[in-house]
Amino acid sequence: MRKSNAGIPDRTKMTAGRMSVFFLVALALNILTIGPVDASSYLPNRGLASVPRAAVKLCSEYSWACSRSGNRMPASNDALRYAKKVSRLVNRGTPSISDDRQYKVEDHWTLPSRRGGDCEDLALLKKQQMISHGIAPERLLLTTVLDTRGGPHAVLVFRTDLGDYVIDNLTDAVRPWDRTGYTFLRMQDPSTPSRWIHVNTKG
Repeated sequence: MRKSNAGIPDRTKMTAGRMSVFFLVALALNILTIGPVDASSYLPNRGLASVPRAAVKLCSEYSWACSRSGNRMPASNDALRYAKKVSRLVNRGTPSISDDRQYKVEDHWTLPSRRGGDCEDLALLKKQQMISHGIAPERLLLTTVLDTRGGPHAVLVFRTDLGDYVIDNLTDAVRPWDRTGYTFLRMQDPSTPSRWIHVNTKG
């Protein structure tokens, strides 16, 4: 995976005024879901975990990937629709290529190159694009899992007001975590995304 120090262009950062407009439009369209959400809708925090070895330099290379904005904009139905759009566009527009083939290493986390990327590269790109849309970075959590065949995989967990949803390069669908069939291992800590936490639970 190629290294890049590129941040998010200023034009992609949503101002407080624009966030307020987004919220009011969402209310006007009646697209926000109100009501209690069961705790099981969210992945559990089972304590601090070590950062995946291939992601150790992630925060220094992409500060936005580990930042926390405190953005209070609701992350509900409208945001889920946007997440599906982003996932579909990235999945269909980014060629799949392994780290071994592209970088001659087993695992390397970075944004996709012109040649494409693998699962964690696409998850990182989706996180970047959703942050640029105004979604708080601490709601977008890079996560390691075992897929339905027991193989190592990486996804982006979107922590919404409705629960945790999985944004995945293996499908355009954005699914609740407990409907994926994945075993969740570690993910970024929502309170401090530069840290990681153990999840260790089956979806």
